[in-house]
Amino acid sequence: MSHRVPGRNTVAEPAVTITHVVQHMEDAVVPAETDRAERRSQLVAWMAGEVETEVTDLFGNPALAEVPLPSRPQAARTARQLIRTVLGGQWCIADHVTDDAVLLGSELVANVVQHTGARVLGLRMRQRAGWIRIEVRDPSRGLPCLMPQSETALQGRGLYLVNQLSDRWGVDLLPRGKATWFEMRVTTGDG
Repeated sequence: MSHRVPGRNTVAEPAVTITHVVQHMEDAVVPAETDRAERRSQLVAWMAGEVETEVTDLFGNPALAEVPLPSRPQAARTARQLIRTVLGGQWCIADHVTDDAVLLGSELVANVVQHTGARVLGLRMRQRAGWIRIEVRDPSRGLPCLMPQSETALQGRGLYLVNQLSDRWGVDLLPRGKATWFEMRVTTGDG
């Protein structure tokens, strides 16, 4: 059960729209001189996995700047791909840490999609000596709530997993929304 905070959607949304994200994806996958119908057809082929393109080429690199994602269920899949690409491919973080971070990042994105009503969310990743940090931003100022879990619960385990698998996590209130984040320690052998 989600708790609705009165007035939480009064925060200004980012200027990036779903149309902007789709256009960015189209530009990355298909040459600009291709006609619109062919562009759509090739984009659908990419989404179906028939065309290989680096996910950071399509959406941006969350290790360099915040990556806007449309607040749709598919955003969790995109976030998983982006996190795995950065942690495993760029930062060379150990597989077990990468797997946990991919799961937790996906859970944070799913929470935004399910509970905030936002149109767009942002994914950002940072690395500093011995730590990685993944944050998901949204325009809602409603705070996520860690609820007690029963063994048979089928939903509501996202923050529970974040609490159990990360070394620390929290929420930073921003002038326009919030950033929910988690951090994990990485040792020298991890990255």
